[in-house]
This record gives sequence, structure tokens and C-alpha cells, in this order.
Amino acid sequence: MQNGMHTDRERCVRAVQSKDARFDGWFFTAVLTTGIYCRPSCPAVPPKPDNMVFHPSAAACQQAGFRACKRCRPDTSPGSPEWNQRADLVARAMRLIADGVVDRDGVPGLAARLGYSTRQVERQLLAQLGAGPLALARAQRAQTARLLVETTALPMADVAFAAGFASVRTFNDTVREVFALAPSELRARTPKKGPPPAVDPAAPTPGGTLQLRLPFRAPLNPDNLFGHLAATGVPGVEEWRDGAFRRTLRLPYGHGVVALTPRPDHIGCRLTLTDLRDLTVAISRCRRMLDLDADPVAVDDHLRTDPLLAPLVDKAPGRRVPRTVDEAEFAVRAVLGQQVSTAAARTHAARLVTAYGEPVDDPEGGLTRLFPSPEALAAVDPESLAMPRTRRTTFTTLVRHLADGTLHLGPESDWPATRARLLALPGFGPWTVDVIALRALGDPDAFLPTDLGIRRAAQELGLPSTPAALTARAAAWRPWRAYAVQYLWATDSHPINFLPV
Repeated sequence: MQNGMHTDRERCVRAVQSKDARFDGWFFTAVLTTGIYCRPSCPAVPPKPDNMVFHPSAAACQQAGFRACKRCRPDTSPGSPEWNQRADLVARAMRLIADGVVDRDGVPGLAARLGYSTRQVERQLLAQLGAGPLALARAQRAQTARLLVETTALPMADVAFAAGFASVRTFNDTVREVFALAPSELRARTPKKGPPPAVDPAAPTPGGTLQLRLPFRAPLNPDNLFGHLAATGVPGVEEWRDGAFRRTLRLPYGHGVVALTPRPDHIGCRLTLTDLRDLTVAISRCRRMLDLDADPVAVDDHLRTDPLLAPLVDKAPGRRVPRTVDEAEFAVRAVLGQQVSTAAARTHAARLVTAYGEPVDDPEGGLTRLFPSPEALAAVDPESLAMPRTRRTTFTTLVRHLADGTLHLGPESDWPATRARLLALPGFGPWTVDVIALRALGDPDAFLPTDLGIRRAAQELGLPSTPAALTARAAAWRPWRAYAVQYLWATDSHPINFLPV
């Protein structure tokens, strides 16, 4: 799909008339006669084409004076996959807004993270999304507020605070404007029966537990996604327990513990937070880790054009790329995993966690610590690290650059520039940089031609097995080579490819 799909009127009308859920999040339909906006798959009778106008974001609909449909709840649709496949200024800005940067640091903070002026950022977002950064952040706050109003028993003042509003008055005004209901009316309307809501009802206190449902575009194959996360999990930080992947989270205002459970039509998400202001960020990072905003139909259709990949896709469609909730953490773990087995990498990481991770309380399971911050790891005595001297140098150089801010791996990362920065560090070869691009930076076109598992799979399938020849052959899979990696890895019997029992 191409940028600006909302401008292709004929295609948008067809999607609305067929109630095609694949396009939810790609664009939004505003209805002139009713003043509401919907997702393409809204179950209501489609309006006449002449009464439809299309917008690229919920924020743009709200800016134009439309309120969210109470039936299809467009504000809870999966995020646009466009921001996952692009690395330009707008895509990087959207990833930062989802991570709560505007709420914490304002538009100047957003612009500073991107390396542009405030005016440039606002102009680009308005041109492509019909709304500036403040409006986009406001739409996100409204969605979080609705989540808490409808699914918790929190007092409204606490909801306003947790959703990121500066005052209860602003919270009340925004909810009325976006949903055409006061917060108390929104809570009173919450259905007690019928289809399950986007979040399972809960009654947390600040620092309590929330039960959420994370939507995604079907199909989703959980095997390699949860198999990879569980098989590579660091003891104390991550675990597979009772059918769920659980891990600790380092968040802007505190920390949390999340349990993620694969379901046929959603991902169950149980979040325990020390500060509810971290709710939006925690959801965003979990969605990113599970690659839930991907468009699997577009990816799989493209990969099926290769006759050697088509049988793998047809056998188990909807594979996602297992990513991370903390880019700096993953880069450290990638270095620890250089030229060693998965088990050895876990052991190295567990030692660091035990020695330098911050303790957390987890009454539900075996999680004990946060993964150490770059600042904590930068203070480690290199001689205490049980690894070869050259890898110690690689490790200490990486954590020093992460700690002093000369290397950024967050949502704002420019993928080509970050790759170049990593390659310039001692001990960073193509495999390490590619795996960081794949799982930390989120580049959907990252490829691992030097990976042993990929080369073995290529040989079995009749693909070229040398890195140069395989890279040339894989050019036809662009821009989705990261997903091709998942299908190639799946030919092996390694535990990363199987949902844990």
C-alpha cells in the first residue's frame, strides 16, 4: 500500500462498502450527514459515497469536527502499519508520539529528538496526516481516557491524570468533543453484555492491574512470535508462565510487569504498573514488541510471488517479527549473543541482570528485576565480565555510547544512519547490526544473509546459500525481507519456532 491511501477515493469507497477490516487504521471514514467518523469495517449500513470523506488519522477527523462512532470505536483500531514500514520524518514522529514524547516533553521535545525544528515537524505532520503533533497526542490521550473510563472503576480525576491530561477540565472537554458524551455518560453506557470490549473490565487503583485486549490484523501466527520471545527470555526479566509471555518493563514514570497471551482474535494483555501515567507507553511498546500493527495480508501476498517462499507462507501465514520493548536492552543482548548459543546468551544476560538490575516485586511469578540500564552497565568493571576480551571491548563501547547519548536506538532512529553508526563501533559486524535492525529498530526490510539458520534454510529450499548471492536473490522480497527471515527460520526445529507448551 502506498502513502496517502485516503486520497484514493474509489479504493476507500470499495473498502467501506465491503466492510474490509484489513484497512482499519489505514484510513478513516467521516460521514458528512451524521458528523461521525468510522473505521472501514464499521458494521453499520455504509453511507452513500457522496456523504463520505476520508482522513488519514483519527486526529484529522477530530480536527475536522467529527466525533468517534460509538458502534465501531475507530479510535481503538490497530495502528497504521505505514509507520512500521517507513523511516522518514513523519513515521519517526508518529512512533515517538505513540511513545508519549509529546505528553512528557511537548512539541519542542519531539522536534529535538528528531533533529528538526518545531515548525518543520508540524508542517510535515499537517501535510501528511491532516493534524499536528498536539492534535495527534490529544487523540491518543482521548483513546486512553476512554479505555480507563469504560473498563475501570477509577475516579475521573485519576483517569484524567493517568491519560496524560493537564487538568480535569481539559479531560472533560476533550471527551465531550471527541465522543459526544461526558465521561460519566461514557461509563454509564458501557455494555454489560454482548461482544467483549477492547479491554476486559477491571477495577485498579493507581499502581494496580489492568486487563486489556490488544487488537491486530488477521492472520497472526503466534508460534514464532511467542516461541522466539520465550526461548530467548532472560531469567528474572522474562518468562513463559501459564500460557503467557511475561516480562518487566522500564517506563518513563516507573516500571511495570506485563503478561501477554495469544488468543484467536486478540492478544490478552495484563499490565501491572507502578504509575498509571505509563499506560499508553506500555501498550505502545507491547504492540511494537509483538508487531501487532503489521499488515500480514500485504506482506504475505508479496512473499508468495516467490515460488520457493510461497509454500512456507501458505503453510503458516501471518508470521510477525518478534521485536523488543527496549531497544538499548536488545542491542546489549545482541552483543552478548555474538558467536554463542541461545542458552549461553541467556546465561550471560542473566548474570548482568542479577548483578546490576533493579529489583521489582512480582507476586504472580518469577520476575525479579528490570534489565540494567545503559548507565548502570557503563559503570561495570570490564574485568568482571565472563567473555572474551574483544567482546568486552564491544560491550563496553556500546553501553558507553548508549549511556552518554551519542548513540540513539529509540523510535526516532533513522535506520540507515543508525546502521552506519553501529558498523563503526568495534566488534559490530553485519550479523549484529542486521539483528539489531530487525528486532530493535523495527526495519521491516532487515535481512540476515550471514545467519547460519538462514543459510541452512536457503540451502534446503534451493536458494543461494552464500551471503552475496542470497542477498541478490532476496531483492525481490523487498521491502519485507524481515518477514522472509521469519519464514526461513521456521524451516528449522529450533525452539524459537514453536509456541511453548
